[in-house]
Amino acid sequence: MEWFLCLVQQSYLLVYLKHIYAWALDHRVHHKYSETTSDPHNAKRGFFFSHVGWLVLTPHPDVVKKRKIIDMSDLEADPIVMWQKRYYPILFLLLTVGLPVAIPVYFWEETIWNSFWICFNTRFCITLNIAFCVNSLAHMWGYKPYDKDINPVENMIVSIAALGEGWHNYHHVFPWDYKTGEFGSRLNLSTQFIDFFAKLGWAYDLKYASPEMISRRARKSGDGTHIETHLWGYGDEDIEIEDKKELENIVSGTST
Repeated sequence: MEWFLCLVQQSYLLVYLKHIYAWALDHRVHHKYSETTSDPHNAKRGFFFSHVGWLVLTPHPDVVKKRKIIDMSDLEADPIVMWQKRYYPILFLLLTVGLPVAIPVYFWEETIWNSFWICFNTRFCITLNIAFCVNSLAHMWGYKPYDKDINPVENMIVSIAALGEGWHNYHHVFPWDYKTGEFGSRLNLSTQFIDFFAKLGWAYDLKYASPEMISRRARKSGDGTHIETHLWGYGDEDIEIEDKKELENIVSGTST
């Protein structure tokens, strides 16, 4: 697990998603108080705020209060997480700025100026905005197969760009599922990354929702797109009315 955390730590540094502790703190507050004044990047305050505004504006007083009461004892007891937190400024300069800029200069004789603007600034801008789309686009535009009454949505474009982090309606309904999506390997390189290291024994105790649990929740509170989206041919216009009724009874569990 320690080696796996080191790899995760490096990925956070490369895209500058704060250190693990700070990111986890805001993420926990976000899930517990999603789309309220206590949500650090409340999407109800608009696209700009949820995308990047929350990082440059003074946080709402409710956010400050909730950050102080969220339980972080598990991460505070983790030596790797706390080591990264302590040395984050140095690690950021070395691994987010220094290393990406130095590699093209050393191996391909690129100029420092070009390498700095392409390998740091341009890369930095692109990766940050992709990550920010999870807080903005994935809370605004898409379908809601698991819970139609919350803001987070399933957004395929965000999932492709963010390596699987766009299945956000699912993620907010089942936040403890490590896959962050019903279909772990579908447009979800993040899950494949974890699965690979799980096979090596580096990632373990992985939690996930059962198909039965997912189906029950979709039937109970989804917007109706769960079946239509994931079962090819369901809902076609040429299906007989009697067959449609029978299918609906099967899905609802009322079939005899």
